[in-house]
Amino acid sequence: MTQTLHIITGPTAVGKTEYALSYAESHGAEIVSCDASLVYRGMNIGTAKPLPDELSRVPHHLIDVQSPSEPYDIVTYIRD
Repeated sequence: MTQTLHIITGPTAVGKTEYALSYAESHGAEIVSCDASLVYRGMNIGTAKPLPDELSRVPHHLIDVQSPSEPYDIVTYIRD
């Protein structure tokens, strides 16, 4: 089975989150965050972390999974 990975990139405040949510809802997809700031728990100010209502619309992954006091690297990201 072939799976397609869609990558959404762009500058701040251009609508990436809403586009990703709309796409995921219409295609039965899930969102995997690659944002280095969103991985950390408690880092809610200045990170544009999705709001609770956005998080409830489709499954999200790799948001709030790591304590800021613990290191997080690419090996851990791949494992998570």
